[in-house]
Amino acid sequence: MRDKWGVAHIFSSKNNTIITITDLTGAETIAKCSGGIVVDADRKEGTPYAAMIAAQRAAESALGKGLVGVHIKVRAPGGHNSKIPGQGAQAAIRALARSGIRIGSIEDVTPIPHDTTQKPGGRRGRRV
Repeated sequence: MRDKWGVAHIFSSKNNTIITITDLTGAETIAKCSGGIVVDADRKEGTPYAAMIAAQRAAESALGKGLVGVHIKVRAPGGHNSKIPGQGAQAAIRALARSGIRIGSIEDVTPIPHDTTQKPGGRRGRRV
């Protein structure tokens, strides 16, 4: 029997971290969890602790469904907002590695605009 692999999509902004584990095509969701599910206060959703617990829960669910390894795709909000993933991304990757799931590759899939709508604030910037 062949080992079953999947893809762990980690979306990490400064306000939340969302972990979705799918099959290799990305069509079938195997497990999902977010920082908002595991903590009680809104301000704690984007913390590394919330991301770590969410990743552990998603990994447990995926292992229970027969997954042995994942390829990780990390995504930040992108656009002219933040191109840097939030602080929960690293904690989520570490938690997935510790949970017993094998990690194939780690890739950044943050969308980068090739000319976009104008930044808020107008031509002369935000006047304070």
